[in-house]
Amino acid sequence: MGRQFLFLQGPHGPFFSQLARHLRKQSVTVLKVGFNRADDREWAGAGPYQPFAEPFENWKTWLTSLMSERDVPDVCPYGDTRAHHAKAIEVAHQLGATVHVFEEGYLRPFWVTYERGGSNGHSRLMEIDLNEMRRACDVENYEQEEAPPHWGAAWRHALHGFRHHFDVLLRNGAYPNFMPHRPTSTWAELGYYAKRMLLLPLLTPECKMREAKLLKGGKTYHLVLLQMAIDASMRDHSPYKSVTLFMEDYLETFAKGGPADHHLVMKSHPFEDGRERLEAAMKRCAARLGVSDRVVFLHGGKLGPLLDRARSAVTVNSTAGQQALWRGLPIAVLDSAVYEKPEFTQKGDLESFFRHPAAPDAAAYRDYRQFLLMSSQVRGSFYTRAGRRNAVEQITPKMLDVLDPYDSAWRQADVLREKANVTHLPIAAKLG
Repeated sequence: MGRQFLFLQGPHGPFFSQLARHLRKQSVTVLKVGFNRADDREWAGAGPYQPFAEPFENWKTWLTSLMSERDVPDVCPYGDTRAHHAKAIEVAHQLGATVHVFEEGYLRPFWVTYERGGSNGHSRLMEIDLNEMRRACDVENYEQEEAPPHWGAAWRHALHGFRHHFDVLLRNGAYPNFMPHRPTSTWAELGYYAKRMLLLPLLTPECKMREAKLLKGGKTYHLVLLQMAIDASMRDHSPYKSVTLFMEDYLETFAKGGPADHHLVMKSHPFEDGRERLEAAMKRCAARLGVSDRVVFLHGGKLGPLLDRARSAVTVNSTAGQQALWRGLPIAVLDSAVYEKPEFTQKGDLESFFRHPAAPDAAAYRDYRQFLLMSSQVRGSFYTRAGRRNAVEQITPKMLDVLDPYDSAWRQADVLREKANVTHLPIAAKLG
């Protein structure tokens, strides 16, 4: 049969189906396994489709049989921690198949991530030190794009999510054993998406007013980059089971060690949907600690201007932390992040960090960022037409490459280095 890619669940929307159609033009066979009606609709006949409608406990045996019978060498999940995907990666490793993992961009919002084996806390980036990265970067100087000050097309992301959950709720009869990958019910998820889409226009003016007041006030503040507890980076790669617990822990540290004239600004995730009522939780905790007059909560807003005026940034492991690094802002990372490198991030005593935040090594971060742009970060988006088109065209050759994106970057650098050495040989040596 030749090369065959088995697609599992993808990002909400038609990205996987468009990628599969593009791969088929390269004489590649594709197959999709779906777990609900939305998976079926989003696949849109891009190739053979195999529903999995059995209980989860049968999944590993069922998939092993499918991959063995069809001799599948490549498996493509979106993220690596969903229950079905985690088991699929186990099966792939046992059968010697390659795992192509897709994830939101580490350099958001205008990039997506493509890696082999795992992402986030399971990414190879966690083990590659900066000197190894520089081996790929020291051959050629690349012009690096500015970090965008906002998320991107958030409403398109939310719309695809709403449609996905609508299908699962109202058209899922053929999948009686469907198990959502999030702990909340599908009804609740649909409600959160709907609430977010309805409230976003109402929250935006209030957010702009608070942001304008903050920026005009000239106060010294530390920016806290909040995440969503349902995201894999929080759920599977941090000690916090809720954002509220993180906020309470952090506020206590600020109350103890933060200078009296400093303020704390907590910025919610662009897709925060209200399931934890974060602002109310922050106000209760701040009142208990006696710092109510020194904390501000922002529902969304543009990250760039806030970082431009901040004294430092703090996060558990949000990818938004890289926008702080791009601006040379001191940042404390509390748990595993792909950009957690000693050259430009801080861990440990937050009280000391509040008082004496150390600026990151800007040159080191640029080398790190350049390595990502040369390897796993692909210009594009899962949720817009133009973004999908760009991402599909760039990711396809990476998927067909025998090397993973990081090894490929080193190979490319070695080739360029070899060419440069030949170019600079004396003429007599060239002629032999």
